[in-house]
Amino acid sequence: MCNANNSAKARKNVLTMTQTLLSSEAERTAQTVTSAMINGSLETVSKILAADWEEVDAIEIHKELLSRFIRTFGGNATLVNHENHHDWLTSDRKNDWRFWARYAEYSEQKLPPAAIDALDASTDEILKQLEDPKRGGSWDRRGMVVGHVQSGKTGNYTGLICKAADAGYKIIIVLAGLHNNLRSQTQIRLEEGFLGYNTTDSDMMPIGVGRINRDARLQVNSVTTRNDNGDFKTTMGQALAVLPDGQPWLFVVKKNVTVLKQLNNWVSRFASEDTKTVTHLPLLVIDDECDHGSVDTNEQDFDENSVPDKEHDPTKINGLIRQLLHSFSQKAYVGYTATPFANIFIHKSGDVPEYGPDLFPSAFVTSLGAPSNYIGPGKIFHSDEANSYQALIRRLDKNDPSCWLPSTHKNGDRPNGELPPSIKEAVWSFLYACAVRKIRRQGKEHSSMLIHVSRWTFTQNEVVTQVSKYVNELKYRFKTGIDLEPIESLLKSDFETRFKPDMQAISRIGSEDNVDDSVEWQELRHELTSVLSDIEVREINGSAKDALDYDNHKATGLKVIAIGGDKLSRGLTLEGLCTSYFVRTTKMYDTLMQMGRWFGYRDGYLDVCRLYLDPELLKWYSHITKASEELRQDLDQMAATGGTPANFGLRVKMHSTMAITSRAKSRHGLLLKVSFSGNLLQTTQFPIDGGVIDRNFNITEKFLESIGSSRDLNDQHYKPGRENWSGRLWRDVTADSVVSFLVAYETHKDSIRVQSGILANFVRTMAVQGELTNWTVALIGIGESETKDSTTIAGHRIVKIERTHKGEETPNTFSIGTLTSPRDQAIDLTESQYHAALALTHKTWKGDAGRGEGKEVPTKPSGVAIRHIIGNGDSEHSVKADSARGLLMLYLLDQKKARHSKLDGDTPIVACALSLPGSRTSRGATNHDYLGNSVVDLRVG
Repeated sequence: MCNANNSAKARKNVLTMTQTLLSSEAERTAQTVTSAMINGSLETVSKILAADWEEVDAIEIHKELLSRFIRTFGGNATLVNHENHHDWLTSDRKNDWRFWARYAEYSEQKLPPAAIDALDASTDEILKQLEDPKRGGSWDRRGMVVGHVQSGKTGNYTGLICKAADAGYKIIIVLAGLHNNLRSQTQIRLEEGFLGYNTTDSDMMPIGVGRINRDARLQVNSVTTRNDNGDFKTTMGQALAVLPDGQPWLFVVKKNVTVLKQLNNWVSRFASEDTKTVTHLPLLVIDDECDHGSVDTNEQDFDENSVPDKEHDPTKINGLIRQLLHSFSQKAYVGYTATPFANIFIHKSGDVPEYGPDLFPSAFVTSLGAPSNYIGPGKIFHSDEANSYQALIRRLDKNDPSCWLPSTHKNGDRPNGELPPSIKEAVWSFLYACAVRKIRRQGKEHSSMLIHVSRWTFTQNEVVTQVSKYVNELKYRFKTGIDLEPIESLLKSDFETRFKPDMQAISRIGSEDNVDDSVEWQELRHELTSVLSDIEVREINGSAKDALDYDNHKATGLKVIAIGGDKLSRGLTLEGLCTSYFVRTTKMYDTLMQMGRWFGYRDGYLDVCRLYLDPELLKWYSHITKASEELRQDLDQMAATGGTPANFGLRVKMHSTMAITSRAKSRHGLLLKVSFSGNLLQTTQFPIDGGVIDRNFNITEKFLESIGSSRDLNDQHYKPGRENWSGRLWRDVTADSVVSFLVAYETHKDSIRVQSGILANFVRTMAVQGELTNWTVALIGIGESETKDSTTIAGHRIVKIERTHKGEETPNTFSIGTLTSPRDQAIDLTESQYHAALALTHKTWKGDAGRGEGKEVPTKPSGVAIRHIIGNGDSEHSVKADSARGLLMLYLLDQKKARHSKLDGDTPIVACALSLPGSRTSRGATNHDYLGNSVVDLRVG
């Protein structure tokens, strides 16, 4: 243990000093840190810290520093309501802020300087939307911070709490989930980042920030402790002396009726007899996972003027949180979540006398960006396979594991027979991951595997028994060598033919890890026996005694297969999560996304991570990812145009099978008729049986022949830089011609969003209103090449484009990821339209890895910006709205490059995309495609 501590201390010293030298050099020379600069600084440090240098791995230190310094950080977007709010956060006000300075220094041990700067900026942005705690009178600020799943929200609100304490907030209450283990986990994080001491130690042993600075002025009083039973109790508060000029007090409590009742009773002791509220003690409430437990799900009536029923009785937890806030004359509430679907449907007028306003984020909504090394839904479930980490995903066969454990099983059901092959393979994947990490000198880091196949504790216990039996059998074989050859041969083949090729595919995408993926079987085999001996199988649920005690295994690293249900699905962090086996039948966006414990940071081991999902669940995640990205895009657009939470509505794309959130949470949502205005609609599913490929080709050829003469696709109004297209261009095509084409063109019957008949009706309806009357048609191919196949259509020779089949193969369907690109949507824009769209793209771009955005500032306008500018105009660039303009893009897909067993013909598959400008008049077609909140503008599609 002593040697391990010495090595850890030496590593910290070397990293800290080298990072300081590099930061200074980068600032002095205004250069980006390079590998050569790191080598130079390491050489200097090796001489200054010679003793420490002997304890560290120079190659590992170099990789760590390179990873830290090449990261970029996504920007934030904020909607703000300035009503009854005074600007107060100035640089002078931040002088001598000790809590934040200590936390920033502590964070430098794990985060690069750019990350500290990003954290400083984002917490400032949130803090300034709260009220100045030194401001007199009554005030109330309520906001919401939208992060990404597993992206570091706890670190963000820890920084916010430190700054709030520096500013003068006296009572800080953190609502930390519904379970003891999550509350305890949050308490520990805040002890390390804010309190600076272990709350269970009678001597207040310094930990975390407490080891940096124990100044008496940094003393914080914690009413709660890290123990499982350390939540707030009335007896704890009896002797508390809370003074306006004293030190701040921290409460980390569960969202539990009994706990919150006791907390409210204690607060009432400090209330003024005149006002019945607590004065001179500014309150900050941080509501972690604010969409869970906090939302009022009881029916509440509103009249035609949105005036609520004054006798409304909210759900218990919601009512108690509101009563807590209502008890203070000076208060700020900040909800944190990655899945704000339930929160945006809180009614903006839900104010009743006994409880005060509901928790609608009336003051601000901030969307946090993520750093470039964040692995989130946008990367894993991106529709474009070439730019997503598809090799991370292992698709489960529909009969495996359903024959073993049906998805519709009930409490008390046992699995049928032995473990299915897919779970065994997942265990092997975890075994490889642990071994590879050990080879990479990450063996003392935590490594976890998640198995989530049932919500029932009885069934979970049965799964634990089976997995433990299988792991113990592997341990026995490798330890004794008895009957080892068959399983050893099987693992060798599986590693070399499946796992290693996927490692290399993930590494090729461009990960920042810069890892060495050239692990050979023999070196892996050398580690398997010891790795297996370290692996533990634990049951994590309300009735199990097991716990994920990572803190007690800091020196050696915990290697654990965690099997559970709801306790593993929200808030709880699985450290070093490598392998996830996930089967769940819930059909709610927020629940499913929160169950994605595999999102987060996987520095140095992303290539060994694997996610086991059934194909239907994979489709659901892809849809939720798109819906979440649209919601964030809406927020970005609103923030860029000066919107507030009170006067802008938000909407969420609906699904034919899934629910956005529970019906009770979304009862105030408004069904919006689908409007295709402002959208890109593209065919990604194609029927391939019954002669439909030939029919669609012939229909397209007749359409192109009927719309007159064409010009080269490069002959556009404005062509930026060296852009070059291959294909043909038609201008001034009538709406009637486009409608006729859409009526005849056959789309796939299972396509939810793109049905040619509905689209034809939409274009026809819009044309009657004077919109979408003038169309540009582009037939788009790829550049000339001897290796590419071409075809002739309507007298024009076009080189076919290549798209490969995505997902499971079916005999009558060809499915692809993304068809078109933002570049194509810019076809035939005027120069002013192009530059206005590019300017809007820059304004809304956040460099957010959580949304799959790149590190570099875009050099071309986004499709969203293009459609917005055409539909709405832009006075800054003298662009008038042109809602009459529609763009129809046609593509000819090469059957021979489709990688589908039923496709090998010469006739290309015709794919189409419609880029439609925004409209302020259209209410769309017949389907209910979105759910909007209580302030949504129904005119917007």
